Amino acid sequence: MDIQERLNAFAMLGAGWVMWLLVGLSIIGLAIVLERAYYLFASHDDIPKLRKDLRALLRTDGVEAARKRLDESRSFEASIVRAGLEVAEEGPESVEERIAGETAIAKQQMERNLVFLGTVGNNAPFVGLLGTVIGIIRAFHALDESAGQVTSGLMTEVGEALVATAIGILVALPAVAFFNVFQRIVRGRLGWADALGRDLMAHLKARPAQPKAAE
Repeated sequence: MDIQERLNAFAMLGAGWVMWLLVGLSIIGLAIVLERAYYLFASHDDIPKLRKDLRALLRTDGVEAARKRLDESRSFEASIVRAGLEVAEEGPESVEERIAGETAIAKQQMERNLVFLGTVGNNAPFVGLLGTVIGIIRAFHALDESAGQVTSGLMTEVGEALVATAIGILVALPAVAFFNVFQRIVRGRLGWADALGRDLMAHLKARPAQPKAAE
């Protein structure tokens, strides 16, 4: 069997499996959207208020009071700054490195599975187009078998081809939209975490240098 015959045999399978594949991808995508929405909402906090409290505590009561306030928050922003506070006595450089490491971990956790949404959003139209190509090939076969006459079978194949493209677009649009929304949320939360970390760094750098213990 040559390549042309293999392609024809593949096309004869129809575009139905392509549409079912797109439906399956859309279901998985919806599950990821719901899981990410809950995950990000569950770790949400009033960060402007947290920042205000943190700055006040650092200015008046010191690092320990600030740590207790951060322990009350369930947010990623708080966990990032709390990681820096754990090494506050080692100096601003250690704090900065710890915050950077915790930020990288938090970013990975918040972006988990988002790559699937991005991939589906970028490629679902092409999967639908594959179904369209298969439907058109089958339509040509139906046209050849009917000796050029327009039959119900021919119109069915053309309709299936167009539906495959439509389903691909319908799957891609919400996937891209939610991917962009979640990415914006992640960037915003990391931006707040950076602001909190900078407040902590400013406090530590402004503190008087601790005298070294006598050897």
